[in-house]
Amino acid sequence: MKPKILILYRNMQGCLPELEARFNLVFPEEGKPIREEILRLIPDCEGLFSAFNVPIDKEIMNAAPKLKIIANYAVGYDNIDVAFATERGIAVANTPDPVVEPTAELAFGLMIAAARRIAECDRRLREDNIRWGLFENLGTVLIGKTLGIIGMGRIGQAVARRANASCMKVVYHNRTRLAADIEQKYNAQYLSFDELLATSDYVSLNMPLNAETHHLMDKAAFEKMKQGAILINTARGAVVDEAALTESLRKGKLRAAGLDVYEFEPKITPELLTMDNVVLAPHNGTAATEVREEMMRYTAGNIVRFFDKQHFACVNPKVL
Repeated sequence: MKPKILILYRNMQGCLPELEARFNLVFPEEGKPIREEILRLIPDCEGLFSAFNVPIDKEIMNAAPKLKIIANYAVGYDNIDVAFATERGIAVANTPDPVVEPTAELAFGLMIAAARRIAECDRRLREDNIRWGLFENLGTVLIGKTLGIIGMGRIGQAVARRANASCMKVVYHNRTRLAADIEQKYNAQYLSFDELLATSDYVSLNMPLNAETHHLMDKAAFEKMKQGAILINTARGAVVDEAALTESLRKGKLRAAGLDVYEFEPKITPELLTMDNVVLAPHNGTAATEVREEMMRYTAGNIVRFFDKQHFACVNPKVL
């Protein structure tokens, strides 16, 4: 009898041939609340094909005595109670490879858009509410400026590579300092957190969300930032205290911000929606057709490899 796998997205029916050949796939009923559907369908499932925007907590796992793997359709997994999954002996997998370049690409796009006021000018042009002139609509450039990267993992390094191509100086802060050859590869200088904030014209957040990074960017951090700096967040919304961010933008301490993620996602702090110096994207870091398809294949591959007892992208390997 084929093991049952619960797939949380109905639009993936017919898109997972590698799973359809090996497993009995179960999909939620259209139009029904997703949490209720999970609790209804998961009790006899051995695998869960999940996603970053669906919380998978103790209640769901306790409703699934046969559950062996949660394969998250995302690189982040803060939506999953990994500690409890580990306690239960449930493997948790993610998709680190497909997200690197597209997330870095969007981070750099937000940086340029915020610096050159692209979104603001686009809105004003459409509303016929813009002034033309030699000294109107002035932004700032990237060339020659300092980019501070907080979280110099694979995505942070991909951002650094783009900064190198734009003739920016790269500094970084990381939980552990990188090897000298990697620093040399990206011409990147390691700084303390406070030093980075004080010297960077642009700050890009590229770290995971955990107890240490929650509200890493708070009022105290914004006060330490260089006057007129620009903040870019493509990590997780809750690494930023949005009340402190809006205050810093309102007072002019920060020149601008480019945000793809939000503290209370999918809700956005109302004041951010009114600010011309904020560029907003709807958690679009991997929102490209090719990337979503690759993430789908990668997530499915994690499930297949788990059941085949092969190496897969496991975030809690102690359960294996």
